[in-house]
Amino acid sequence: MAPSAHPAPVPPSDHPVAPWWALPAAMLGGLLGALQARINSHLATDIHDGFTAAAISFGSGLVIVIVVVLSSRARRRAAGAFWRDLRTGAFPWPLALGGLGGATFVLGQGLSVPLIGVALFIVCVVAGQTITGLVVDRLGLGPGRPRRLSAPRLLGSALMVASVVLAMSQDVGGDAPVVLLALPVVAGVAVGIQQAVNGRVSAHTGAPMVATLTNFVVGTTVLVAAAIVHALVVGHGPGRLPLNPLLYLGGAIGVGFIALAAHLAHPLGVLTLAMATIAGQIVGSVLLDALAPVGGSVLTWPTLLGALLTLVAAVITAEAVPRRRARGQDVAP
Repeated sequence: MAPSAHPAPVPPSDHPVAPWWALPAAMLGGLLGALQARINSHLATDIHDGFTAAAISFGSGLVIVIVVVLSSRARRRAAGAFWRDLRTGAFPWPLALGGLGGATFVLGQGLSVPLIGVALFIVCVVAGQTITGLVVDRLGLGPGRPRRLSAPRLLGSALMVASVVLAMSQDVGGDAPVVLLALPVVAGVAVGIQQAVNGRVSAHTGAPMVATLTNFVVGTTVLVAAAIVHALVVGHGPGRLPLNPLLYLGGAIGVGFIALAAHLAHPLGVLTLAMATIAGQIVGSVLLDALAPVGGSVLTWPTLLGALLTLVAAVITAEAVPRRRARGQDVAP
């Protein structure tokens, strides 16, 4: 029998191949995250209420995602099918709670930064997120099969934590109670799990915006409830809302950041995605301090060197990810 002119299609593999642009895109997402944090921080300062600022950011993002999903028939069908899968148990509902990770991070930031400082907060978050990335990739909690703990992944993870410590070393205080460090570490763990389960939803539905919608529904619900409880406890609500429209862009930036992460979790893996995102956040923070300093902040050589080393750490970790060098050609490392 003569061979067929059209070869049979190859089923999708659990070992995804990352396109060349995946790592730079993840770093760009981290840079957006740094910009979002700066905007939300300004909003929280202006209204004297970090809880309400976080709820506004997530709530505005939720409105944007709903509009985006409703504007496309394919996305509407994917969202409807995912809702049916949740109701019937075809998709485990705990894996749809990725928004809890974002809410935990925002609340942890609001509660611990005033007590331990932003630098120590970032260091603890990175430590928690890095360890979580290693664990969830090894256990296969994210999309795809489990990924082994290779030398590049372990070396890149260790270098990432050391780089962030170096970058933040000028601002880290040494008198913070150890118990206060637990909250930002938990926030880092929550973000790592959030990226894993959002990636699972994206892979299941084939639509990153459905994962983003689920994330914002859960996160907004939690943060609005937290803002209400906070107002009842302190006895008053937020201050007057500012008129500057730029202070309300945090939600829109968050939509792009979370959708990008949900799309890249499968090809990159949770650990490499976390490393690239962290590198982007650190570099983005350095750029923001250079271009628009706040509170008289001054860049020092440890900060610049640490930021550079985060990029090196992300590249080292990415060496364990299969890459696509040309269309139709998959090349493993």
